[in-house]
Amino acid sequence: MVPFAGWEMPVQYSGIIEEHLAVRSAAGLFDVSHMGELEISGPGALSLIDRILTNDATRLTPGRALYGLLCFHDGGVVDDVIVYCRAPERYLVVLNAANTEKDIEWISGHAVGYNCTVQDVSASFALVALQGPLAESILQPLTPAPLNELKRFRLIESQIDKVPVIISRTGYTGEDGFELFLPPGTAAHLVSLLYEAGQPHGLRLAGLGARDSLRLEAGYPLYGHEISGSIDPLTANLGSFVKLGKHPPFVGQSALKEKAAEGLSESVVFFVLDDRRIAREGALVKQDGRAVGRVLSGTHSPSLGQPIGSALIQRSALEGPLTVEIRKNAIPLRITRPPLHKNG
Repeated sequence: MVPFAGWEMPVQYSGIIEEHLAVRSAAGLFDVSHMGELEISGPGALSLIDRILTNDATRLTPGRALYGLLCFHDGGVVDDVIVYCRAPERYLVVLNAANTEKDIEWISGHAVGYNCTVQDVSASFALVALQGPLAESILQPLTPAPLNELKRFRLIESQIDKVPVIISRTGYTGEDGFELFLPPGTAAHLVSLLYEAGQPHGLRLAGLGARDSLRLEAGYPLYGHEISGSIDPLTANLGSFVKLGKHPPFVGQSALKEKAAEGLSESVVFFVLDDRRIAREGALVKQDGRAVGRVLSGTHSPSLGQPIGSALIQRSALEGPLTVEIRKNAIPLRITRPPLHKNG
């Protein structure tokens, strides 16, 4: 257990490698109750969300979810979020735990003049994620919700053991799976039901360690690493979630349009090392002995059995051979398009 954003969080239960491989082959159960939740409701809610989100919020209809980013006026990232439409004029925004207080202040500041209410509802939810190819087989016997009809980035309000839950299908592991928004007082009971139902299927409890190695294999960003106040969405190769033609424009749109027109000088890439040593955050990436970038995230990939990571590298250096400096040794770095575990 480690302290994280005011919470006590599990790094591992039985072991990171075992938990990681269970998610890839069967299922893992994550406690992600540390994530923040914000409700935006009222006639002006959708207009506000479209103003602050880089993605096209007008696609949000009841039962749909959307990934997007919140940006500062200079294009840097405030946070990346998922917005869930629970009903007309009622939206649930899931925030990164360490950013919750900052995000709520930032969103509330932009809500002035919109006919809507912004409310921190984090204390109203426990949140668990059931991830892996057998997730549906484990969850379906416990709920009347037709999970086979629930497509990716959709949600449904249903029950587990007569307790109301919100079930969504987004995920942060590169596998199929569900997020369950639960009343906090019932969470321990419902998690016990899930755990017992999953034992015949090979379900394992999974912690932060496996969550990080899984998301890195999948090529998903983590705030403070692949995206931040200084790494904008275009540099992070998240342009598909940035609608530069939006009108009215989102916050930061003008700055990002300028960056796109001028041409980006750096890009976030994912890589594999054909070596046993892990390139940790901050390690220098070099070309012909000259520093051309730095590592943003690095870990061991249980699926590949070798080190993987992400790096911010000068675009002019991407075509040539690269190395990463690990304890004064130059280790060849091989850029690979995610998901890394499937390319491997």
